[in-house]
Amino acid sequence: MWVILAVVSALCLGFYDIFKKLSVTANNVLTVLFLNTLFGTLLMSPVLATGIMHGDYGFGGSITGHLLIVLKSMIVLGSWILGYFSIKHLPLTITGPINATRPILVLVGALLIFGETLNLLQWCGILLGFTSLYLVSRIGRREGHSIIHDRWLWMSIGAMVLGAVSGLYDKWLLRYYEPLQVQAWYSLYQLVIMGATVLLLKRAGHDRTPFHWKWTIPCIAIFLTVADMAYFYALSFDDSMISVVSMIRRGSVIVSFLFGVIALHEKNLRLKLIDLSVLLAGLVLLVLGSK
Repeated sequence: MWVILAVVSALCLGFYDIFKKLSVTANNVLTVLFLNTLFGTLLMSPVLATGIMHGDYGFGGSITGHLLIVLKSMIVLGSWILGYFSIKHLPLTITGPINATRPILVLVGALLIFGETLNLLQWCGILLGFTSLYLVSRIGRREGHSIIHDRWLWMSIGAMVLGAVSGLYDKWLLRYYEPLQVQAWYSLYQLVIMGATVLLLKRAGHDRTPFHWKWTIPCIAIFLTVADMAYFYALSFDDSMISVVSMIRRGSVIVSFLFGVIALHEKNLRLKLIDLSVLLAGLVLLVLGSK
C-alpha cells in the first residue's frame, strides 16, 4: 500500500512542478510562495479547526512537538525558496533531474540512520536512476548551464539537499506523530514564517519584482497538499522505506519533463526521452522489489 501512495505522490509532484514553473515565470517568486503556503494552510484548516474544537492543540499539548514542526517548516521553506528561484530561471528539463538526485542523499541517510537494507531489484533500480540523472546532467551542460558559473544551478542543488534532509526528518517525526497532524501544523507554521519573511523584505525594499495573479497559483497548493498527504501516509507504514519512497517520488520528473519538452519546447528531445526511459525502468524495478 505504501508503494501505491508513493506513486500517487510522485504524479501529484509532477503537476506541482508544472504549475510552479508557470506561476513563477515573469513573476514575483516570494509572493507566489507566500500564496502557496496560504492556500496550503487553508486546505489543511479543517484538520486544525476540528482538533482545536475538541481541545486538541496538537502533539498532546507538547511544546517540544511544536518546536520540532517549526524546525521542519524552516527546512522545507529553505528548500522551497531556493527551488522556486531556480525553477524560474532554469528549464524544467534541468531542475527536474537535479531534484531527482535527492534519493542519493536520502539513501545514504536511510542506511546510516535507520539501518534500512535494499534487495537486488531495488539496488538495480536505484543504479538505473542514478545513471539516468548523470546522463541528463550532461545534457544540461550541453545547453549552457555550467555548474561552475550558474548560481541558479547552485540554488537548485541547495533545494535538493534541504529536501533530502526534510525527507529523513519526516521519517523520524512520523514514528511519534500522526501524518495529518504533522502536515496541518507545519503548513500553519510555514505560513507564519513565510508571511514574516515577505513583509520584512518588502519593508527593506529588497523585493521589487512586480506580482501578477495567475490561476495556476492555487493549483500549486492543491497538488502539493495531495502529494504530501500521500507521502506522509506512505511513511507512516511500519514497513515503509524512506529510500524507496523518496526514489519513487522522484518519478515526478517524468511528468515535468514531458511538459517541458511538449508544451515549453525545450531542447534535446530524443536524448531526454532516452534518459527518461532509463529512469522509468529504474522506478519499475523499485516498485517490483518492494512487493
